Amino acid sequence: MDVKALAPGLYRWTARHPAWRPGAPPDSPGDWPPAVGCVAYAAAEGLVLVDPQLPAEDGWPALDALVAEHGPAVAVLTTIRFHGRSGERVAERYGGERLGVGAGVPGVEPIPLAGADETLFWLPRVRALIAGDRLIGAAGGGLRVCPQPWLDYLPGGLTVAELRDRLRPLLELSVELVLVSHGEPVLADGAAALAGALDAP
Repeated sequence: MDVKALAPGLYRWTARHPAWRPGAPPDSPGDWPPAVGCVAYAAAEGLVLVDPQLPAEDGWPALDALVAEHGPAVAVLTTIRFHGRSGERVAERYGGERLGVGAGVPGVEPIPLAGADETLFWLPRVRALIAGDRLIGAAGGGLRVCPQPWLDYLPGGLTVAELRDRLRPLLELSVELVLVSHGEPVLADGAAALAGALDAP
């Protein structure tokens, strides 16, 4: 497992998701890359893992090293209910706490999106925003808002335009990095990438 340090105490890796299947129609709910992004953050009270997915057993040594350096306390956070992934196994291995969707810990600020079935997480110390499914990597770099079919299961009938409006308050944050689950992260000038995604036609 290749864990990349992005800022002091901030790490990201990708792992193939076992539920991925090839051949999904473009922009359908099943249309996402096979490797998903995962985040680890050294908060004041221990290591926080967001949407962790492990690549089978060979992922444990890298995660063991992070826990040894920044633990022993471990908390597992989830951005959206579909991202349970390896969270339960991780919490069991390290005696950690698996918090509910959208929960926060000191130094990690949850940002719930009303009616969108997701909570983003803001890490003010490293100016990083962590997204689940509502912001994804765009082809060629940058960000985009998730396609409409990803929202159609919501009972409130949320549209992409309405989702953009609910994401717009994020522009008030001094975002430098945007760590997405699907696609490539934005590692510089995240505020501009976010504005571009929200202003796209």
